[in-house]
Amino acid sequence: MIKYLEVVTQKRTHFEDITEEVQEAIDESGIEEGICYLYVPHTTAGIFINENADPDVKWDIEQMLDKLVPWRGDYRHIEGNAAAHIKSVLVGNSIMIPIREGRLMLGTWQGIFFAEFDGPRTRKVIMKIIKG
Repeated sequence: MIKYLEVVTQKRTHFEDITEEVQEAIDESGIEEGICYLYVPHTTAGIFINENADPDVKWDIEQMLDKLVPWRGDYRHIEGNAAAHIKSVLVGNSIMIPIREGRLMLGTWQGIFFAEFDGPRTRKVIMKIIKG
């Protein structure tokens, strides 16, 4: 089963918790055991798993990425969004999560985040739910 999730971001850098939407897709699929593969088909966005209980974690990640890769820098990319491309590479564009008894096998404090680095935009996440 392949499903597309639309994510609307509100600012240049935006981390959207999509855990609930992904779990809903698994519920709809009826798959009890398998793998959920998530892929972001954009060069200035990514996806990651981290803590979703304390919003300060998202803030800390954003601040550190901005320190590592500032928006303004000695970049050659003429579109002016080189930092977004670099952050996307650092974060990555895909993740896999096991499914057991119809639930994502995430840790107690873990959530799935879509990472926007060149917003605001309307983006998509491709979900492949594999029975197995």
